[in-house]
Amino acid sequence: MSKVAIVTGAGRRKGLGQAIAGRLARDGFAIVLHDIGHVSGDIAPAHGVADADEIEAVATELRGEGATVETVTGDLLDPATPAAVAEAAMSAFGRIDALINNAGIGYLFGPIAEMEQEHLDAVMGVNLKAPFMMIKQVIEPMRAVGGGRIVNIASQAAKSGFAFASAYTASKHGLLGLTRSAALELAGDNITVNAVCPNHVTTGLGAWQNDFMSKARGQSVVEYLAEMRARIPLGRPGLTDDTANAVAFLCSGEAEYITAEALNVSGGEEYH
Repeated sequence: MSKVAIVTGAGRRKGLGQAIAGRLARDGFAIVLHDIGHVSGDIAPAHGVADADEIEAVATELRGEGATVETVTGDLLDPATPAAVAEAAMSAFGRIDALINNAGIGYLFGPIAEMEQEHLDAVMGVNLKAPFMMIKQVIEPMRAVGGGRIVNIASQAAKSGFAFASAYTASKHGLLGLTRSAALELAGDNITVNAVCPNHVTTGLGAWQNDFMSKARGQSVVEYLAEMRARIPLGRPGLTDDTANAVAFLCSGEAEYITAEALNVSGGEEYH
């Protein structure tokens, strides 16, 4: 039986989740691919989430590369969804070996003075509360197979502040606290818990972020990206494969003695 990995928020084409799922599949994992499955207003806009058709398109693409993939939809703001995702994995494959908490809201940006309570609650709910609840749901299945790997996709914003992204930055800082505490608590069960902290990656959502941030700073997108490249020692923004490779390492046998870490994947831009 193949090992099984859940990847949340992975239904966007050419997004981080697809890259992570594809890399884990090449490493022999069967994949449970999750996303919300519908577009709905500011909280779940088309530039931030995948509808059911896009999730299935991503799954079909991965299967075409030889992956074993099951899909599950659900809004992580719904308290019932984390249990439903774990149950879908157990129903399809009978085990859970890895959890990648990739789902996140990275688009409800703006000045603190203008942040709506509903938007703040949504960011904290998806970026911090949902990973907590997903971890809770996979503990017993991982114990049943002798251990597991949990990787939280944080951000450079988990370590540095960013104007106009206060809720996002706060949620990602909190995610590192969750990572460290969960790692200490679960070490005796042979469950490692780590975070990956990418810098900017121009996915579909990343392109929206480029547009928003450049306007907020009074720059063109070209100027904004040139300034970004200039401050990255390796001279380019991140690629989806950069993050996927880091996740694959943390899920591999080579990382069995690594837990409670927050691994920067930033080309040298973030180094603490």
